[in-house]
Amino acid sequence: MPDTPPSAQDLAGMRLALVEAGRARQAGEVPVGAVVMQDGQVVGAGYNETVARRLPTAHAEWLAIERALARLDVDRLPGATLYVTLEPCAQCAGGIVLAKVGRVVFGAWDDKAGMAGSVGDVLRHPRLNHRPEVLGGVLAEECGAVLREFFAARRD
Repeated sequence: MPDTPPSAQDLAGMRLALVEAGRARQAGEVPVGAVVMQDGQVVGAGYNETVARRLPTAHAEWLAIERALARLDVDRLPGATLYVTLEPCAQCAGGIVLAKVGRVVFGAWDDKAGMAGSVGDVLRHPRLNHRPEVLGGVLAEECGAVLREFFAARRD
């Protein structure tokens, strides 16, 4: 469970990220989805495309942030919230810090690669010049189930 209860907007944002994760699953990608919202509007969305692009950096968060920056024609997102179905990895956490995303809400914890508290905490590292607000564990069971089902099907 999250430390603080998620708002209705947080739940709606995470459900939109789950839709993106479903798109990833349909494409044969690891089912992680992300959306960037600002002022109640989706300004960027993405899902993992590492296989399709043959690019290990094409993670959902990175693509959603890239699209939000382009759509808003800015180079920082301090007023935005990133919703992502899985705790960000080191790469994505670094990108979130560099883009100065104001807030990060994620679903499932990632005890193997998560950098928002599981393995490390890049997002709240005291020596970095930007530390977004972070809320983890929102719809964690639902987000985790999508990943577990995907990997179980691949093992069969």
